[in-house]
Amino acid sequence: MTEPRLLPVAVHPVPSYGAEDVVVADNGLVFTGTEDGSIFAVRPDGGGVDLIGSTGGRPLGIELLGSDRLLIADAHHGLLAMKLRTGALETLVDAVEGRPLVFCNNAAVARNGDIWFSDSSTVFGIEKWKNDFVQHTRTGRLFCLRANGVVEQGLDGLAFANGVALAADESYVAVAESGARTVARLWLTGERAGERDFLCTDLPGYPDNIARGSDGLIWVSIASPVDPLVERIRRGPMALRKAVTAIPEALQPKPRQTVRAMAYDDSGTLVHDVSGEVGGFHMVTGVREHDGRLWLGSLHEPAVAVISLGAD
Repeated sequence: MTEPRLLPVAVHPVPSYGAEDVVVADNGLVFTGTEDGSIFAVRPDGGGVDLIGSTGGRPLGIELLGSDRLLIADAHHGLLAMKLRTGALETLVDAVEGRPLVFCNNAAVARNGDIWFSDSSTVFGIEKWKNDFVQHTRTGRLFCLRANGVVEQGLDGLAFANGVALAADESYVAVAESGARTVARLWLTGERAGERDFLCTDLPGYPDNIARGSDGLIWVSIASPVDPLVERIRRGPMALRKAVTAIPEALQPKPRQTVRAMAYDDSGTLVHDVSGEVGGFHMVTGVREHDGRLWLGSLHEPAVAVISLGAD
């Protein structure tokens, strides 16, 4: 694999830490959610940031839901809808078959109103995401909230199920497996309907959120490059994996500070591989291509960032 194309990064601060995901409205507003539960609208011209509301939890994936609502995958409260004008919340899904969602993470909305969403783990919540990642529980799932309100399971056994995206023609739904460094795929239409395969495998780092861009490609955020030490630990016996996650946080392996995103077409061909270097922004967990600009979120930073794909 060739080296990523290095491009300039512009950073837009927000008032709270952990602007994990981003979505861009037709009018150019960029929405994100932060670790204190806040949902913000960022004006991309540098005109400031507006508070839309709060989930009271930990918002992760964020999508547009019609013209007047946001769809929010909240790690604590499940799948939510928020009114843009008032910030009023509606809970769409917080349990499946009587079992609460442990780690609702990301979602994608189909044209017919179906909502595909991921639950990263049945064992660990977001506060212990590293435990699930290192112990490699493979308990992640992909669900679909049908337009009629019925919840169906699409995939299970996923290695830390994360970002979700639909193909431009909605022939498949894709879900990132952070723990396996793949983007799995479930075919929804045609002769392959019901078949499970991969859009891409052996990624050069750990994928987080994914999203279909205005260019029709599936964009994949790379939160951190492959860590050889982490990979060795994850291949070891469970006793070792549990021992590593029990040591103090300060002594555990840390994600490397990079900015990187990749884009794939429906055949799984890599079309774009871009990287940026900027002080004060790292661990890209959200990605959204919109009209030639690539908007990025971060699990840790009090900011979103943007890369112009036409820049040299």
